Amino acid sequence: MQRFICGCGNVLFFGSYRCLKCESDVGYDPSSRGMLRFTVESALKRCDNGVRQGVCNWLLPRTSKDKLCIACQMNRTIPDLRAERNRTLWGRMEMAKRRLLYTLTGLGISLPSKVENPKAGLAFDIVSTVSNPTVTTGHLNGVITVNLEEADDTYRQINRQQLGENSRTLLGHFRHESAHYLWQRYLSALNWENPLRLAFRERFGDEWIDYTAALNAHYQRGAAQGWEKQFITAYAASHPWEDWAETWAHYLQILDGLETCECMGIQVKHLALPLVILPVEAGFLPTVLVSSVEEDGAFLAWLQRWMCLSTVLNEISHSLGEQALYPYVISVPVAQKLRLAHHYARVWREATS
Repeated sequence: MQRFICGCGNVLFFGSYRCLKCESDVGYDPSSRGMLRFTVESALKRCDNGVRQGVCNWLLPRTSKDKLCIACQMNRTIPDLRAERNRTLWGRMEMAKRRLLYTLTGLGISLPSKVENPKAGLAFDIVSTVSNPTVTTGHLNGVITVNLEEADDTYRQINRQQLGENSRTLLGHFRHESAHYLWQRYLSALNWENPLRLAFRERFGDEWIDYTAALNAHYQRGAAQGWEKQFITAYAASHPWEDWAETWAHYLQILDGLETCECMGIQVKHLALPLVILPVEAGFLPTVLVSSVEEDGAFLAWLQRWMCLSTVLNEISHSLGEQALYPYVISVPVAQKLRLAHHYARVWREATS
């Protein structure tokens, strides 16, 4: 996340509604990717979900006939707002969703809504298990469904412990499911012999392994011993599609975390830590793709900066009596999967431009 500054010089945050120094109304303008001050006379207006529900601080042109910002327009289903608890949980959901959209658009990936593009567009269903006990978080044909109850910290942590996960966050859900959406949008239609599909298979394995059987086996027996050497999470070991989704989610986590640290002035050159040295092969693309020494090196430097910064974040967390903020180990195979995710991001950005 970048650093935002009000016109008065005060620091603003991605979720800010008002500057605490000059007391101006502020909001996020997706067209300029900045936090802006605005008044009733300005060219911008607040999203109706911010005005009426207090769950959105994004802006849109005052001349627009739309009442909802581009992020809220992607909502296909929202919770029953007659229950105040639902409104609170939905607000947390919307913040996580907007952070995902911020990161993806920052990568240059176009995100049409389902209304704009029924085939390749994206939509969100935020559904509570209270109203629909069968709901599960997942993706299908461009629609990302997230269980509203996951916004309840107690509910989510119980699930985390039962599933043996190191971390479980709302933003992590959205990042993970965005990987399934991007797979279907950009990779599933490619010919089997396309280098991008072959590269996926070389890094993640055969995606046509029986998905249902693989997940059933995972939940019955868990990941094989030593999964940490090949996968970023135990769940990633369940199936190539889930390996990809966990890797992409992790790539976005690093991207956002590193941007936040560096924009706030926390940089590797200021740290009293030895530089993490990954072997050169950690930055290699699959053999079916053309590698660039310059791009491989830039990726490795980027990843090594994060590995140093995450060490500092963990030590700060421990100093506060909390668990590690970043409970992950990046092995060489995991780094190589992240390298492919980084390559896909560039390819998709170029496809958009």
